[in-house]
Amino acid sequence: MKKISLTLALSLMAAVPASAEVLEDVLARGTLNCGTDNTAPGFGYLNTKSGKMEGLDVDFCRAVAAAVLGDANKVNYVTVTDKSRFTAVQTGQVDVVFAHTTVKPGRESAITVDFLPIMFWDGTGAMVKTASGVKSINDLEGANLCTTQGSSTEAAIANILTAKGWKNQVLTYENLEKLYGALDSGRCDAMFTDKSALAAWRGNSAKPDDLTILPEIIEKSPFAGFVAANDSRWRNALRWITYGLIQAEESGITSANVEETKGSADPAIRKFLGVEGTFGADFGIPADFMAQAVAQVGNYGEMYDRNLGPTTTIAIDRKGTLNALWTEGGTMISPLWN
Repeated sequence: MKKISLTLALSLMAAVPASAEVLEDVLARGTLNCGTDNTAPGFGYLNTKSGKMEGLDVDFCRAVAAAVLGDANKVNYVTVTDKSRFTAVQTGQVDVVFAHTTVKPGRESAITVDFLPIMFWDGTGAMVKTASGVKSINDLEGANLCTTQGSSTEAAIANILTAKGWKNQVLTYENLEKLYGALDSGRCDAMFTDKSALAAWRGNSAKPDDLTILPEIIEKSPFAGFVAANDSRWRNALRWITYGLIQAEESGITSANVEETKGSADPAIRKFLGVEGTFGADFGIPADFMAQAVAQVGNYGEMYDRNLGPTTTIAIDRKGTLNALWTEGGTMISPLWN
């Protein structure tokens, strides 16, 4: 038998998560350590007026806590950046990360994390000051371009520069707040990141008309939460919690009617809500895990509308987009619950 090299041995050890039984750790601790951003309006953002974390990513943290621990408030939010988010979950600092993270093969193969189901479809784009007169990415030759450190957008910008033969200066910043500050102060001419984040910062600015989001989509960006690799029990439970929030919307189960829906004669609905069946026990979590998640946080549609919908300053309409339910022409779909 050939001896395994020290380098390979160490790399294999590094690929193993800090705890192979995260579910047991969470149940014993009684709190979910959830990694999220606090500078991304609509996804993960600290509301300075209320002092509370808000956003779609934050609501997924809360839904997991409600499902696993029975209380959506049992969350310890750990701030992560594009650069630190993978290390945080690999080292056990957090149990799961929901932080507007794009699903990519290298992140599961080389970084060794497991992604959960896609919970939002986005695209990478750029925003400039309207006064610059820039109408397209093609107008940015020689401009200072900026994005966040450790994001996949860094590679996307590099590809653009290589393809066009440009020599632009590219500046990177720790988080979205500092990234927007660089655009606002004039340190950079174009802010590159996910279009949802661009819409959020534009919508929350003092003068939205002073900012223009360029029309191009550089690359598709499907967002998903992720956990450390090699812990299928924890991953599977969170995978089905994510699916369940989408299924609840499709089935018309909301935070307002979940209790009365438990009286449904439909066997699939009764299993879904934990009235019958062994889904919860088999996952190692409470029988009514989906009923708790929906009752306390809402279904996917409720979560979306609260954080990104037409009544918010971000106002990203789902109709006719990939983020609509599959029954409405989108891609949001859950496998069967029977």
